[in-house]
Amino acid sequence: MSSLRSHDDTWDIKTSVGSTAVMVAAARAVETERPDALIRDPYAKLLVGNSGANVLWEKMLDPAIVARVEAIDADSAAHLHHMRSYQAVRTHFFDAYFNDAVAAGIRQVVILASGLDSRAYRLDWPAGTTVYEIDQPQVLEFKSTTLAENGVTPSADRREVAIDLRQDWPAALREAGFDPGAPTAWLAEGLLMYLPADAQDRLFAQISELSAPGSRVSAETAPAHAEERRQQMRERFKKVADEIGLEETIDVGELMYRDDDRAHVADWLNDHGWRAQSQAAVDEMRRLNRWIEGVPFADDKGAFSDFVTAERV
Repeated sequence: MSSLRSHDDTWDIKTSVGSTAVMVAAARAVETERPDALIRDPYAKLLVGNSGANVLWEKMLDPAIVARVEAIDADSAAHLHHMRSYQAVRTHFFDAYFNDAVAAGIRQVVILASGLDSRAYRLDWPAGTTVYEIDQPQVLEFKSTTLAENGVTPSADRREVAIDLRQDWPAALREAGFDPGAPTAWLAEGLLMYLPADAQDRLFAQISELSAPGSRVSAETAPAHAEERRQQMRERFKKVADEIGLEETIDVGELMYRDDDRAHVADWLNDHGWRAQSQAAVDEMRRLNRWIEGVPFADDKGAFSDFVTAERV
């Protein structure tokens, strides 16, 4: 159970779970500048730069700072490189998922807890595609305002659904124009680890109720870091941060719910009217030549997520 969460907590882009969106966008920004980039997100750097979030992970994604970390602690540096590579591989996987969905004729997309996801702006959506983004009101407002002020417009019919997923988001989604009779492509990326087990089950039950035959859903599963190892890494990062003069404001691990009875997503979907398959993130990283040797927890398979895709039958 997370010690920094409560049933009614809320956040903006600078605080709590909201700040993790800045961390992820920073990783996409760094990836975009690589000559061999797996993905291109031309808006990530803009969003990060305007967030005003003082996030340790964001600063440690700076190549110059990473070089300093490498000189101090090789394991911590390996973890940072892993995190950047993982985010690139994850983004690449779900970009391909959406490309496949629209190629199959789906024109209705829902991104749950969308954060600073810029797919509604950067992907080449077919005409007639509607992308619904669900997240906290302040998070959605920051993103849409920042991009609009810099002349960036969506490449699809983007509709904001400003509501907490613990509230009646299905009703709010319908009010925004969502058609439950049309096939939908759903995405739960970077979300499930911030939900307790019962909320995860409820989320997929709600998705199932709203999904017409032929709908698709894809999700990143919650990793299960061993508590002892997580604490060891936290202590190492704190030592490195103190040595190079960085202030850690949020322990991301303490924002997550660690439930031993959490359902396996693919199994749950297969038992509830979906045809699901799972791809280990570790295998996908190796397939794309982005596995980082020497990363901590490499021998702990539970410490890494799976990418699940499923189709409603």
